[in-house]
Amino acid sequence: MRFRPTPPGARTEPPPADDAAAWVTGAVPDGWFIEPPEVVTDRDEIIIWGRLPEPDLAADATDADRAAAQGGRITQFRENTRDDRIRVARQVEHRYQRKVAWGARCGDTSELYTHLAAPVMTRLRQPERQVLDTLVDAGVARSRSDALAWCVRLVGEHTEDWLADLRSAMTKVDELRRQGPNTQ
Repeated sequence: MRFRPTPPGARTEPPPADDAAAWVTGAVPDGWFIEPPEVVTDRDEIIIWGRLPEPDLAADATDADRAAAQGGRITQFRENTRDDRIRVARQVEHRYQRKVAWGARCGDTSELYTHLAAPVMTRLRQPERQVLDTLVDAGVARSRSDALAWCVRLVGEHTEDWLADLRSAMTKVDELRRQGPNTQ
């Protein structure tokens, strides 16, 4: 078998991130979150979500007061942990060869910091472009790119159970491949 070098500009797959959630849980300093962090990975990015304790408020606090207090808690966490989050992110990026973003949740409030917006190349025929243009013309989106992202989010919201089943099946297939004979 001949060696074929990877052509310049060709995409190489990053290493598996199967153990990323466990690794991140071990790397995050104790006391940051009230439960283990949620780690979401794809081939480009790892997002680390942490749940923060809710601030103590008076019993008669309004929903607006609660949201403001939760937002304040998230902002304070972001500022207080910046240097340590950067250190952990660098380690994760080196280990898994993906960019890292952080998010925090407090009560019903969630905030995601500096996450990746990856370009996706696609070919669309005129009917698909017309759908995107209609969304732009109607003011739903600012551009075709925003319109496409809106469509993807909408499909994801309405097919979450199906996508979850598909991801589970793909995970099972990966496990079976790993258990099979090594043909190399």
